[in-house]
Amino acid sequence: ANYTIFVAEVASNFNQALVRDYLFKHNQDRDFQIALIEEAMSNFHRYFFIMPILAQFELEIHQRVERGEPLNAESLNQLMFELFREGYGDEVVLDSERIGITWAEFPTHLYSNFYVYQYATGIAGAHALAENVLANQPGARENYLAFLKAGSSLTPLDALKLAGVDLTQPEPVDAAFKVLSDMVDRLEQLLDLKG
Repeated sequence: ANYTIFVAEVASNFNQALVRDYLFKHNQDRDFQIALIEEAMSNFHRYFFIMPILAQFELEIHQRVERGEPLNAESLNQLMFELFREGYGDEVVLDSERIGITWAEFPTHLYSNFYVYQYATGIAGAHALAENVLANQPGARENYLAFLKAGSSLTPLDALKLAGVDLTQPEPVDAAFKVLSDMVDRLEQLLDLKG
């Protein structure tokens, strides 16, 4: 099988979305549902917030190297902290030492160039596909299988378009954020019920 990391991420997150939906419907235990939501929200946070910051970090360190600027732990820590501060805004208090060293947790930046952005796009594409299947839209299952079968024969964007998802438009990302927003609402309801 020949496929990209992006295709693998879409498939992985698609399956997680379907399993999560099944578990919500078949296990009404509040604590279980809270744990399920927490896991899903952590995944969204990592993919939609952390990974884009890491992608920006990666771009910046490549640009610094191209300009002949040296890279060292101090400058990397400072850059990472600044990107987190920019991404999270002034309302979130960040520990500069703990946040700054985040770059060292992701050594793949040093070995695999420019791939982390695929996590955010992959989860958006996956949830768009999963929502179509879960809504029993005509052809949704076949479209997803066509996406998988395309493997690396098409660009990732074209493979998703084949499946009815256009990541050049805002709708899939907006829909993924709606999934996250719905999880927050559901979590609040469950926590209110727990008292």
